[in-house]
Amino acid sequence: MTETATNNAAGKETLGFQTEVKQMLHLMIHSLYSNKEIFLRELISNASDACDKLRFEAVQNDALYEGDSDLKIHIDFDKDAGTITLTDNGIGMNREEVIANIGTIARSGTKAFMENMTGDQKKDSALIGQFGVGFYSSFIIADKVTLTTRKAGEPTAIRWESAGEGDFTLEEVEQEKRGTEIVLHLREGEDEFLDRWRLNGLIHKYSDHIAFPIYMLEYVPEPEADEDGNVPEKKAPEWEKVNKGAPLWTRAKSDIKEDEYKEFYKHVSHDYGEPMTWLHNRVEGTLEYTTLFYIPEKAPFDLYDRDSTNGIKLFVQRVFIMEDSEKLMPKYLRFIRGVVDSADLPLNVSREILQGNKVIDTIKSGSTKKILSTLQKMADKEPEQYQQFWDQFGAVLKEGPGEDHGNKEAIAKLLRFATTQSEGEAQTVSLAQYIERMKDGQDKIYYITADSYAAAKNSPHLEILKKKEIEVLLLSDRVDEWLVSHLHEFDGKQLTSVAKGDLDLGDTETEEEKKAKEETEKGAKELVERIQKSLDGRVKEVKVTHRLTESPACIVADQFGMSANLARMLKEAGQAAPDDKPTLEINPTHPLVKKLDGEAEGERFNDWASIVLDQAILAEGGKLDDPGSFVQKLNKMVLDIAS
Repeated sequence: MTETATNNAAGKETLGFQTEVKQMLHLMIHSLYSNKEIFLRELISNASDACDKLRFEAVQNDALYEGDSDLKIHIDFDKDAGTITLTDNGIGMNREEVIANIGTIARSGTKAFMENMTGDQKKDSALIGQFGVGFYSSFIIADKVTLTTRKAGEPTAIRWESAGEGDFTLEEVEQEKRGTEIVLHLREGEDEFLDRWRLNGLIHKYSDHIAFPIYMLEYVPEPEADEDGNVPEKKAPEWEKVNKGAPLWTRAKSDIKEDEYKEFYKHVSHDYGEPMTWLHNRVEGTLEYTTLFYIPEKAPFDLYDRDSTNGIKLFVQRVFIMEDSEKLMPKYLRFIRGVVDSADLPLNVSREILQGNKVIDTIKSGSTKKILSTLQKMADKEPEQYQQFWDQFGAVLKEGPGEDHGNKEAIAKLLRFATTQSEGEAQTVSLAQYIERMKDGQDKIYYITADSYAAAKNSPHLEILKKKEIEVLLLSDRVDEWLVSHLHEFDGKQLTSVAKGDLDLGDTETEEEKKAKEETEKGAKELVERIQKSLDGRVKEVKVTHRLTESPACIVADQFGMSANLARMLKEAGQAAPDDKPTLEINPTHPLVKKLDGEAEGERFNDWASIVLDQAILAEGGKLDDPGSFVQKLNKMVLDIAS
């Protein structure tokens, strides 16, 4: 988080922000200024999390309460000083935690996030929301922030202070009570927040659902003179609770407004945007639990981090236990945000106990089925909204068939693909739609994998299928190889690669076409043998193709072997891939192959055969082992022809 550190005589230590953090602060202040009131929501949310964490830790170590188990949050303001103060008696932080965890902005990935910034305020605002606003939203309205915190069970407090520019200071201080106090020194012109009704309104708007009581000093009117003209002494204001304080998920759905659901989403997800939809369910019977799950409108910044466990908060009888989505939700649904509240787990449950726990497994299974059925309803009844969902989360959902065998069929129904008959590279075609459009006599679902949409769309392997107007799935996401290795059929139709093994077009071929293929194979038998001899060691086999109509040749993997695309991906990732030799299929009707057929065996024939193979490798998206040799041979052939 820091780049430099210095000490001064007063015992303060000055540390410098990372360059990326300074940039983020600048962008946040300017991009989110139009919605600056969210600072209070973020600070209250952090305070609530601190109280949750203490309550969980104290289950096994009651001494952490230090004699005060009444967890709460206080908010006050001082018009004369121009400050707002927020205090909680939660878990608190020590020095190392202050440096590492003071806000989500300081997490890993900041630099990569900054590279996505466009300079467009509206777009950048949305990106910041996906990344997480957190503690540093304070600087939207404050030109200085002072944070003082003492971790429960530790003797020393730490004070952090910064103007949100180049650096911040740290010093050890004395603080009797555990927890955290944040003082915002407001910028000039932000006096609107130095008002009880304004702050109270924001608490009701954003944080009414917070499970811990939020207190503000009550409003005490100026006393009026009595009949004798005596003015009584003004009553000292007392702290009064200003939020409802009941966990949102425990309330009846009919009593919860849409805006309340949306604000709770922002609390539980730390997302600046709104959810696409939500699922609120109470299960009673053998097990009793409540779930409130949200599907975000936009993909979170760390969507492709499979090691991320954030997203689902586990509560036991309303007591926060941990945030660990891996045990509560399969990884392919890691974009889900929300809470699970169980009545059947012990309060002292640990991560180890959760592993393989039947209660957790049942909750996970039921929750997964509910989410998948909700997505299917969306796909059936609101296809435009589902398409928006797919554009954001489709690549992650494709991990499902390989991870969740029990729900493979349900996940397969939700998949969407680009095809040779769809418009552009948008993935809009379901497998059910593909089957509806299948040709008479077609009994397979055909697909091709490649490292880009363009490479898939223009692959020579598609030529005969395009000619017959047979639709092919164009798979260019990196996860697609994983998908097809686990999803072998759908609705009784086998998924078949057009680039592996013999291409079987079923009954779409006429008897005349089959006879023509046999005659072509007989006529090219001698040429096939000559090329096989010339390319010995580089190919497994040479055959006459039935896939090509325009290209001279293509390479094909074994039916049950690894595709060339997957082999390339493994090599690029630094992993070992089998050195399987491809099959070269030639098109005897192509002028280049005819030219090769007319050459006598020798160096010139060998060069031509090598060029045909190298072209096939390049057309398939592969890389040549010796590109220099290919260029030399090609140049030589061009010069020979020109002369």
